[in-house]
Amino acid sequence: HSASLPYFDGFPHFVPISMRKKKDDNILEIPSIPNPFPELCCSPFTSVLSASLLPKATSRKKQVIKVYSEDDTSRALEVPSDITARDVCQLLILKNHYIDDHSWTLFEQLTRTGLGRAIEDHELVMEVQSNWVTEEENKLYFRKNYAKYEFFKNPLSFFPDRMISFPSETNAAVSHSGILQMFLSSSTYPEIHGYLHAKEQGKKSWKKLYFFLRRSGLYFSTKGTSKEPRHLQFFCEFSNSDMYMSLTGKKISGAPTNYGFCFKPNKSGGTRDLKQLCADDEQSRTCWMTAVRLLKYGMQLYQNYMQPYQGRSVCSPLNMTPMRSISENSLVAMDFSGNRSRVIENPTEALSVAVEEGLAWRRRGCLRLNSHGSPIAMSSMAIHRSQSWFHHKISREEAQRLILQHGLVDGVFLVRDSQSNPKTFVLSLSHGLKIKHFQIVPLEDDGKLFYTLDDGHTRFTDLIQLVEFYQLNKGVLPCKLKHYCARIAL
Repeated sequence: HSASLPYFDGFPHFVPISMRKKKDDNILEIPSIPNPFPELCCSPFTSVLSASLLPKATSRKKQVIKVYSEDDTSRALEVPSDITARDVCQLLILKNHYIDDHSWTLFEQLTRTGLGRAIEDHELVMEVQSNWVTEEENKLYFRKNYAKYEFFKNPLSFFPDRMISFPSETNAAVSHSGILQMFLSSSTYPEIHGYLHAKEQGKKSWKKLYFFLRRSGLYFSTKGTSKEPRHLQFFCEFSNSDMYMSLTGKKISGAPTNYGFCFKPNKSGGTRDLKQLCADDEQSRTCWMTAVRLLKYGMQLYQNYMQPYQGRSVCSPLNMTPMRSISENSLVAMDFSGNRSRVIENPTEALSVAVEEGLAWRRRGCLRLNSHGSPIAMSSMAIHRSQSWFHHKISREEAQRLILQHGLVDGVFLVRDSQSNPKTFVLSLSHGLKIKHFQIVPLEDDGKLFYTLDDGHTRFTDLIQLVEFYQLNKGVLPCKLKHYCARIAL
């Protein structure tokens, strides 16, 4: 006995038939057959493949964020609600084909209060934006910050002896890595202490007090520099607040110096809830802010720092210097000027050949095509304008602001036009948590124009050659040129 197979939506639906002998007739029915495709059995009014049968996809709510660059161009990104600051940086690096040197940072700027901070790599961007007041035009910036994890590489310069005290049980001198181990330890924590100017609550006046930073929070002494418990008064804690740097100096808050920072509660009602402080110099401010970061995030910061280096073969995790590849170690200088190529084994000869090739490259680079396709010679005064480290007609204050944004690490620099003398240039350089300015003077000798930093003892045909020399040699500068400040475009 055959059974009909009805079709719904183009698929057969199996009809089970029981096998039993009826009393009324002698029809033998086919036994019930298990359906091998139960997912195809559905009513003609439903979809063949039900949503419940598909793999459950994790629904990640997406939102749009706008990220700005140094030249105030912006880019809108549709990102998941659980995206971190590091993920946003990685996305922008890929979209813009930038080199990932692990110094890219997402920066939060609060326009009305003149505050800003580098968002930690692990922080959720949507949580940061949820703390913004709707009517304020706050911004997220994508920029470089070479000082983000510099304290892991050189902690001694971040924590001067005059500002740090160790537990009484620590008798021996603390080593380079010992300071970091104490900061990251859950049992011990060095005490940071020193004078700070604090803005009095609800007033415009500032008061200079002696502060102590401990695991339980920030305290100030009501009696000089005394650290006795009866003289210590609680100032603030950090679990429910974020730390910001003052970007406007004395303009908005009337601070006594330009080295201000503050603590802002996550759900702040306005400037009245800010805990504003001000240091006497940049080294003090850097020490306080670095110690608070370590106190608040601890091992999370170290994991953020180590994440780009996971899987690399390095000897010391606290000394992350890039290792030379095998191909770099096997490079040799070659001479192709004759009929046969040869290896230049003499280092002096190799250096002179390299210098000569560099000069020849510059001479070729000075030739440009005019509108008719004919080559025209460009002045050596102009070839540096295409370089990322050169900033045309910016002020001394603007140069200092750019360097501060990129991080006060030794070797961060830029070259700019001099405002006091239109014919000269200025090299602005970060060293020792300070920004120093060096005048580049043009010299004319035998009808040729040269540039010098040391009164003519070392001369260069153009600014490109000057910068390249001081990237390899310290010379009269306090350190080599290492990281240049650039206006990143999105």
